[in-house]
Amino acid sequence: MIEISLSRPVRCAAAGLALLVVGGWNSPSQAQSVVLMVNGEPITGFDIEQRGKLDALSTHKTPPREQIINELIDDKVKLKEAKKYGIDPTASEVDAMYASMGARMRLNADQLTAVLGRQGVRPETMKSKMKADSVWASLIRGRYKDSLVVNEKDVNSAILVKGDENPENKDKATSFEYNMRPIVLVVPRGAAPGVLDARRKEAEALRSRIQSCDQATDIFRTMRDAAIRDNVVKTSADLPAPLREMLDKIEIGRLTPPEVTKQGVEMVALCSRKPTTADTPEKRELRDKMFVQKFEAKSKSYLQDLRKAAMIEKR
Repeated sequence: MIEISLSRPVRCAAAGLALLVVGGWNSPSQAQSVVLMVNGEPITGFDIEQRGKLDALSTHKTPPREQIINELIDDKVKLKEAKKYGIDPTASEVDAMYASMGARMRLNADQLTAVLGRQGVRPETMKSKMKADSVWASLIRGRYKDSLVVNEKDVNSAILVKGDENPENKDKATSFEYNMRPIVLVVPRGAAPGVLDARRKEAEALRSRIQSCDQATDIFRTMRDAAIRDNVVKTSADLPAPLREMLDKIEIGRLTPPEVTKQGVEMVALCSRKPTTADTPEKRELRDKMFVQKFEAKSKSYLQDLRKAAMIEKR
């Protein structure tokens, strides 16, 4: 099952698709009628019905009609303002966004269209929403680039405050740079369970023997159905917490516990771990949060001004 999640800017991920169908608020004839005009462009009853169904897929709730109308007005205003600054994606570019969304959900464009269709949502409704969100994000970032920058001093101050509130955070103030070599013991798709178990035991045996990246390189380059990849360098903020904690516990030169993946049994050789001035995970999180707050404040203020100046005529 698949969940369609919409936000600003658009983000979609695979999850469970709610089996929600919002009934039309208008009769077939009313659905095609113009409900209001926004800067000379119509919003019809059908537009409202479609957006309602799309919102229901995202929120799992039946949205109020007035809320949907306001969303559609906002989209019209955003698109017009972005176009004024030369931000106007072509149909093919919007199609590419749509296909990219499907890919993130492990669907191609046709499959995504079929999923939406089963809930009564036309692909054009999704594409219209995606286009408005995309151009608006580009416009805000472009026009307010300098004011959206998060000051390093402010981040550090927030870190200190957070540390005072929770002393445990002070122990997490160091960021590390990890130099790693991914290793894989290949297991063909469809192989018998016994083959996978054998490779896992082989990985555990190698893990107990190997004590340096050079040794790992020598061993795995000569093994059949095994590969050692190029070094990968990441900082603490770049890694998910479970992997980061694992790398902090193992000795330099050792291998992480084997993990079964699509390719087979994989491990990581830790070649080095050294402190760095790069962001810690906590600092990166705070920086991102502060940027989002700045972005949303600018977006809200800008949109309010545009709404005041817009010509909105109810029919």
